[in-house]
Amino acid sequence: MDRPSSQSTLQTIAVVGLGTMGTGIAEVLAQAGHEVIGIDISDAAARRATAALTAGTARSVAKERLTEQERADVLARFRTFTDLGAAAEADLVIEVVPESYELKQRVFRELDAIVRPDTILATGTNALSVTRLAAESQRPERVLGLHFFNPAPSMKLVEIVSCVLTSPPAVEAVTELARGLGKEPVLIGDRPGFVADGLLFGYLNQAAAMYEAKYASREDIDAAMRLGCGLPMGPLALLDLIGVDTARTVLEAMYADSGDRLHAPAPILGHLAEAGLTGRKSGRGFYTYDAPGGSAVVRDAQTPQDGARLGEGRPVASVGVAGSGTMASGIAQVFAQSGFPVVLAARSQEKADAAKASIGKSLGRAVSKGKLTEAAAERTLELITAAGSLDAFADVDLAVEAVAEDLAVKQELFAALDKVCKPGAVLATTTSSLPVIAVARVTSRPQDVIGMHFFNPAPAMKLVEVVRTVLTADDVHATVREICTKVRKHPVDCGDRAGFIVNALLFPYLNNAIKMVEQHYASLDEIDAAMKLGGGYPMGPFELLDVVGLDVSLTIEKVLHKEFRDPGLAPSALLEHLVAAGCLGRKTGRGFREHARR
Repeated sequence: MDRPSSQSTLQTIAVVGLGTMGTGIAEVLAQAGHEVIGIDISDAAARRATAALTAGTARSVAKERLTEQERADVLARFRTFTDLGAAAEADLVIEVVPESYELKQRVFRELDAIVRPDTILATGTNALSVTRLAAESQRPERVLGLHFFNPAPSMKLVEIVSCVLTSPPAVEAVTELARGLGKEPVLIGDRPGFVADGLLFGYLNQAAAMYEAKYASREDIDAAMRLGCGLPMGPLALLDLIGVDTARTVLEAMYADSGDRLHAPAPILGHLAEAGLTGRKSGRGFYTYDAPGGSAVVRDAQTPQDGARLGEGRPVASVGVAGSGTMASGIAQVFAQSGFPVVLAARSQEKADAAKASIGKSLGRAVSKGKLTEAAAERTLELITAAGSLDAFADVDLAVEAVAEDLAVKQELFAALDKVCKPGAVLATTTSSLPVIAVARVTSRPQDVIGMHFFNPAPAMKLVEVVRTVLTADDVHATVREICTKVRKHPVDCGDRAGFIVNALLFPYLNNAIKMVEQHYASLDEIDAAMKLGGGYPMGPFELLDVVGLDVSLTIEKVLHKEFRDPGLAPSALLEHLVAAGCLGRKTGRGFREHARR
């Protein structure tokens, strides 16, 4: 018989609750060589767990990850029962029953009379107080939290949660077990949501509130976060996967602990849960699915109509891009690569020529990587005209501003564009946080002004947030939507309010991560690992903050706080101190971490 690679002292493990998570944990344990006792009051659930393990190991054999003999050994190590008494021989019991204090406390009380005095009792909760559950046990020093992530076989993170009652040897034994399973354990204290869900569910709640307010469609919210942040799923689709009712329970527990309005469950979560529209498991939540438990989204009354037209846009034959920085150069490259003649204007001819040269280097890198032919790179560069003055915008049909994120600077530039650009030209700002209407009003044609927020690096990032003001003309909106499609970008519509979609959801999450460090709840490394391994994020929050720039992040957080007046959005003191000290991230060589100067 195979033994776990860790040679863990916890050889026989009972899993109580054979739903999706319990079944996944049982599979991980059995494959690692442990004797697994699966317990569920439902015969049907036990049969489904056995069937899932049978199917999962069959797939592993097909992919040559297991031999037939190894598969037979794994299946032999998994036994199912409907009575908690089966846990009597276990070294460790992991309960994964539904998120209810009453239910979990009943399980712990019954286990007290069944298991050995040295048996460790672990709760798989992701929201409830481990301390409160431990206090119900006759041996609270043996109780801790062991939070796997779904799907347990593939997700690397395990949060190990100890409270003031937990004994260090119990934590050490479970940590050793987690490492032997090939997982990355993060050791943390007891608070609702712990690290990963503590950050994730606040973000999901804000996305639900954004949708409820009809600020943006469900499709645009989800596309914005996938394409703008590289997330594996959009927040509303993820809420459906987790379960709307489960998310509401987690948020209720978090709000009871924090009192932070950002954790107060959005009313729509309660409405959907009460109606039984709990997500994939019921066949309908924010989206509609092909069947209860299904994953294929089907059309419903809210699905955008294919080919829906916004009306006729204005013709765009040439484009002007104002600015000489990374974003301006990237946007100019995007338009030129799609065949548009581009005027790239800067404050001087020297700066404009330098910006065009940087585009040439970018195209050269694309050629060297085989992403572009030399002929295509040459054609792209030939379409770009470098100019030292905005006067060169006299004949462009679309003028895109990409200068410093400073309202006074942008207003001065738009006042100049108003005088230079021909009647009917569309004027677009790439601001990520400032009010578009504030730059529109300095012109004599606010109906021609719109937000067109590209993401950095513009040639690679697919998303563009299209931000119309209360004065933006319909044909201007249609023009920008059409042009985004022509340059192979994905446009999402949003209204003119601070942060639009992406930053309004991203930066409160980043701010909350900083507050966790301020409160000494977890370290930078633990939080970054939790979000990458437990949430599937491409970067941890502190990695991302150092890339974005702490000064930029602080500015955006201040704008969000000023707009929404929510105390939970107030920038963290630690972020303000780092910015005041000149620690701005990678660009200065030091932010939350030390970096090699470029």
